[in-house]
Amino acid sequence: MLEASEVRAELSARRKNYSLSRALYCDEGVFGADLEQIFYREWLFALPACQLGKAGDYATLQVGAYPVIVVRGADGMIRAFHNVCRHRGQRLCAKATGTTPKLVCPYHQWTYDLDGKLLWAKDMQEDFEPGKHGLKKVHCIDIGGMVFVCLADVPPAIADLAGTLGRYLAPAGLKNARVAHVSTIVEKGNWKLVIENNRECYHCGGSHPSLCRTYSDNPRMTAMEGPEAASPDILAHWQRCEAAGLPSRFIHHPKMQWRLARIPLLNQAESYTMSTKAAVKGKRMGEMPFNDAGSLLFFHYPNTWNHFLADHAIVFRVLPISATETEVTTTWLVPGDAVEGVDYDLKELTEVWMATNDEDRQVVEENQAGIRSPAYEPGPYSLVQEEGVIQFVDWYCDTLTARLGPAPAVAAE
Repeated sequence: MLEASEVRAELSARRKNYSLSRALYCDEGVFGADLEQIFYREWLFALPACQLGKAGDYATLQVGAYPVIVVRGADGMIRAFHNVCRHRGQRLCAKATGTTPKLVCPYHQWTYDLDGKLLWAKDMQEDFEPGKHGLKKVHCIDIGGMVFVCLADVPPAIADLAGTLGRYLAPAGLKNARVAHVSTIVEKGNWKLVIENNRECYHCGGSHPSLCRTYSDNPRMTAMEGPEAASPDILAHWQRCEAAGLPSRFIHHPKMQWRLARIPLLNQAESYTMSTKAAVKGKRMGEMPFNDAGSLLFFHYPNTWNHFLADHAIVFRVLPISATETEVTTTWLVPGDAVEGVDYDLKELTEVWMATNDEDRQVVEENQAGIRSPAYEPGPYSLVQEEGVIQFVDWYCDTLTARLGPAPAVAAE
């Protein structure tokens, strides 16, 4: 298991525009550094706000060593807490989702309000102060219907993302959507391999026949340099969508931690379906003006990518489990008044990305199996096809290097 100084050495030895070293994908010391320096310090996508539709609805997630609960309060606010009782540390909620009027510890029944305040603790001594034993808060923000959490004592600035993402998501009406389906799988690969695989479509033609009915594997379709710098078909799509009130042009974080852009689907396709037509019939998300609005793509490192279409949305959450295991949760959202079996068929809605996720799982797992070999050595990325991978790897290496700090000075003889 590598020490911090050895992780720094692996990062500094990285060859530009090449894949990472075996240790950076496999070593438990690197995994620990990834958790401490990235997942415990960055804003992480947790869930769509509409998943918590009413007071008392909650969802749990595991971020490394930290169990977290996200809950909608009686005042309608969504808050996050460490999912740990302040008595003897019992996990408050073991289920992935649920509804409860109060948060009650199953061990000794300490009872908390939905805002984290301790309401009741049986048979405690007279000098016990309930006000000092409320649940520990986790930073939480709802941006346009996407809930992010941050475990850091002082979270990174998020105002730029909040303003931009809120504006781009507004027409999709996520807060008034509803969850149609949730799928959680475990991929036996490092979390970085999961993200890298998402950041390119070099593999799509050979791996994703269902997706490639509607999503182009032409790198021109996702290669953009600015709001006025893209292929002619993308520029024309942006102009048409923005004329109808849909923010669409490419915009990004200065260091590419997040990016937004709307792309057209192939041959005027309406949705990610085998038929290429809308999965939800006769209804659109929010205020979407037409069926063939394409997909608004949004990613945010380290743990989410997303597709927002006219008829539905698909949001993805990535959480590392170990150096070689990653949990991927996919949630399909539909208009709030859409009825399964009437307005949409669940199989039609989900089959393309259910297949794509399983295909990606196989790719990632075989990628990890090869990297485990002592014969593995980093190979060159395609500057045409893997620009997105390069951007992610650069962000990761720069972020981890900066947070691990400089190598200790060597004393002179």
